[in-house]
Amino acid sequence: MTAYFIQAFIYLAAAVIAVPLAKRLGLGSVLGYLVAGVVIGPITGLVGQEATTIQHFAEFGVVMMLFLVGMELDPKALWAMRVRLVGLGGLQVVLTAAAGTAVAWWLGLQWQTALTVGLIFALSSTAIVLQTLNEKGLAKTEGGRSAFSVLLFQDIAVIPMLALIPLLALPELMAASGTEAGHDSGLSLVAHLPAWAHGLVVIGAIAVVIVGGFYLSRPMFRYVVQSGLREVFTAMALMLVIGIAALMSLVNLSPALGAFLAGVVLANSEFRHELEANIEPFKGLLLGLFFITVGAGINFDVLVAEWGTIVSLGVAVIVVKALILLALALLFRIHGSNGWLFTLGLAQAGEFGFVLLTYSVQNAVIPVDISQVLSLVVALSMFLTPVLFIVYDRVVLPRYRRSKNDERQADTIDERAPVIVAGVGRFGQIVCRLLRANNIPIVVLDHEIEQIENVRRINIKSFFGDASRPELLETAGIEEARLLVVAIDDRDRTVRIVEHVKKFYPGVWVLARAFDRGHSYQLRVAGADDVVSETYHSALELGGHALTAMGVHPLRAKQMTWAFVENEEAHEDELFEAWQEIEEGIGFSPRYGELFMKLEEALNSAMQKDWEEPKKEDVPIWTPPVEH
Repeated sequence: MTAYFIQAFIYLAAAVIAVPLAKRLGLGSVLGYLVAGVVIGPITGLVGQEATTIQHFAEFGVVMMLFLVGMELDPKALWAMRVRLVGLGGLQVVLTAAAGTAVAWWLGLQWQTALTVGLIFALSSTAIVLQTLNEKGLAKTEGGRSAFSVLLFQDIAVIPMLALIPLLALPELMAASGTEAGHDSGLSLVAHLPAWAHGLVVIGAIAVVIVGGFYLSRPMFRYVVQSGLREVFTAMALMLVIGIAALMSLVNLSPALGAFLAGVVLANSEFRHELEANIEPFKGLLLGLFFITVGAGINFDVLVAEWGTIVSLGVAVIVVKALILLALALLFRIHGSNGWLFTLGLAQAGEFGFVLLTYSVQNAVIPVDISQVLSLVVALSMFLTPVLFIVYDRVVLPRYRRSKNDERQADTIDERAPVIVAGVGRFGQIVCRLLRANNIPIVVLDHEIEQIENVRRINIKSFFGDASRPELLETAGIEEARLLVVAIDDRDRTVRIVEHVKKFYPGVWVLARAFDRGHSYQLRVAGADDVVSETYHSALELGGHALTAMGVHPLRAKQMTWAFVENEEAHEDELFEAWQEIEEGIGFSPRYGELFMKLEEALNSAMQKDWEEPKKEDVPIWTPPVEH
C-alpha cells in the first residue's frame, strides 16, 4: 500500500508543478502534463512499467470527455452537422489512411502492415484537441466545429478498424508468436457468434442505451436525488458512464462512442447540469493522468537508437496530414484563420493510435520492433500538437487579423459631426445607440472590420480606420467637434488618442473608457475630461441585486449603492494624488494603501447608518397614465 501512495504522490506532484508552470508560459495544460510524464519517467526514473497499466485506466478519461461532449449536443444538432460529419470526416479518414498506407508500403512494409499503419495515423487526438479548443475558447468557431465533426467520425471509424485488423494477420508473425490471431481472453457477448447474431446483439446494446437514457434514467435520478446525498448522485453518474462503457466493450464497440451516444440522449435531461458537475473533475484528472503516462511511456533507448527515423516520420505525419486537411478546408470552404485552426489542430496522431498499435501486435499484424518505433512517432506528434496551437495563436491568428485589417485602406470619411466615437464594440455601440436615438449626429471609427460590419447592420453609419492616426481624426473633423468618445479596447491606444487630442485640440471634450482604476488614472493624466470604468456601473447594479437577494430592503440596497458612489467620489482626488507618487504608475505605495484602507473604513461607516424601512403607505405606487 505504501508503494501505491508514493506512486500516486509522484504523479500528482508532477502535475501540480508542471501544469501551472506550462499555463503561465502560455504552453497549455496538455504540454505541461506530457512534460511532467517525461520528467518522472524516462529522465528521473521515478515511475516505471506501471505507466502502461495506468494508461489503460486513464484512457477512461476520453470516455468521460465524450460523454460530456454528447451532453452539449442534441439529436437535431447532430443531424444538422451530418454533411461535415460524414463528408469532411469520411474524406479525412479515407485520404489520410490512403496516404499513410502508400508511404508505409513505399518504405518496404507488407501491404497488410502498411494498411494498418495508414489506419493508425488517420486518427487524431480527441483528448488533446477538444481539451485545447475548450481551454482557448475556440470550440464554437467554424474551425473548432469542423474539427469536432472530424474527431467524432474518427471515433466512429475505430469500430470497423478494430474489426478489420484481425483479418490482416501475417502468417509468419503468428507462427513466431505461437498464438492465434484475434485471440481475446476478455469477456465478450459476441465471441464466436455468427454475423447475423453479432449484428442483432450490437443493435440491442445500442437500443438499451437509447431507451434506457430516455425512460429509465429519469426515475433513477429522481430516486437518488430524494436521498439528499450528493455523494450518491456522484456514484450514480459514475455508474452510468462505467456501465455504458462496459456494455459497449462486451459487444466489441467503442466505449467512447457509447458514452457519446448516452450523452446525446441525456442532453435534454433536467439532471444534465448536475451530471456535468459530477463527471467533470474525474474527466479532468483522468485525462491529465493519461497525458502523463504518454510522456512517461517514452522509450528513450529506442528513441536514441532510431531518433532520426522517429523525428523524420513524426514530421512527415504532421506535414502529410496538414496538407490533406488544408485541401479539405479549401474544398469545404473553411476560410481564413478557421481553416488554419482546422489544419493545425488535427495534424497529429491520436491516443487511439496506442490502442490500435497494441491490438495490431496482439493480432500479429505489426512486429513488436516496428510498433515501438511507431509508438514513439505517435507520441512525438502528440507532443508537437500544443506547439502547433501556439503557432496558430502567435503567428497565424495575429498575422491573419493584421493582414485583414492592414490590407484594407481606411475608408474615405465623407461626413463630419459634432461627436466622434472611436471604437464600436460592446461598449461603444451602446453610446452610439443613445446618441442616435436623440438625433445627435455622430462619426464612428473602428479599426476592426467585424465591428464596422456589425454596427452597419443596425444602420449606424461607420468608417474603417485607426482613430489613433492624427490624419484620420482630422479628416473626421476633430478640430470642429465638440465631443470625442474613446471606447476602444486597447489601453495604450486610448491613452495616446487622449494625449494627442488634448494637446492639439484642447477645446474638445473627451470622454474615455477605462479598463480599471489604474487605467482611469492614466487617462486623467493624459487630460481626459471624463473617465468611466467599463465595469463600474454594472458591478454596482449587480452588487445592489446581491444585497436584495440576501434580504436587504430594495430601497436600502439602492441607498447603499449611492453611498458607495458618494464615498468613492469623496476620496477620488486623494487616491489619484497618491497614485501619481508611485514610480511604476500602477500599484500600491504605502500612502496609497493607507488611503485605500481609509476609504474602506469610511465605506463601512456609511453602510452602518441607521435606516428605517418605509411604511407601505409611504412608498409611491406607479400608476399608468390616463389616455385621453
